[in-house]
Amino acid sequence: MFAVFKTGGKQYKVRAGDMLEVERLAADAGEKIQFNDVLMLGGDATTVGAPFIEGAAVQAEVVEQKRGEKVIHYVRRRRKHSSKRTKGHRQHLTLLTVTEILSSGGDKSGVKAAIGTGKLDMPTDTAIAKAKKAKTAPKAEKAAPKAEAPAAAPAAGNDDLKKLSGVGPALEKKLLDAGVTSFAQIAAWTEDEIAAMDEKLSFKGRIQREGWVEQAKTLAGDN
Repeated sequence: MFAVFKTGGKQYKVRAGDMLEVERLAADAGEKIQFNDVLMLGGDATTVGAPFIEGAAVQAEVVEQKRGEKVIHYVRRRRKHSSKRTKGHRQHLTLLTVTEILSSGGDKSGVKAAIGTGKLDMPTDTAIAKAKKAKTAPKAEKAAPKAEAPAAAPAAGNDDLKKLSGVGPALEKKLLDAGVTSFAQIAAWTEDEIAAMDEKLSFKGRIQREGWVEQAKTLAGDN
């Protein structure tokens, strides 16, 4: 059985036991993660999603976080004293081992959803060089430190919904406006309630992909 899934803007065809490199994910070595954006399943019968297959998932274990081979390209300028500039880049990658392909039940597995880091990854060589230069620069007189505004705390009796995967201040406000104030509420959602919330807030299946219900059960037990 094989699966085709999407992550980091790319598609991968895998089987259980395959090892592959993908765009860097927010996960530690040894951690088990799950890809929910499955486009196709193949084997005895082929299933194609529209665009994704509901309940299907690809589970994998993170082997290590690494950087790819250095790619160098040259920029040449004609008729400008034959000047040229060399650029280099090393992509941040995550090495994975595919452990299991689920044709159904992926939305109830409780395994952490794979989340890309986007541009919030390790500092680039340019950023490191700028930081070193700043340390060696003459120090100016320090201005009086400004008092930092304290982070907004959840209202009394409300849980911090930002602990759920993919929930930031804006999304938390939408949930609060919809009457969702605690992890216990989310943990008790039925499939019909999940579908209604998806429709109401235009989540487009995000609740199941991110595994909010399973996360909420864990977080509700910790409170």
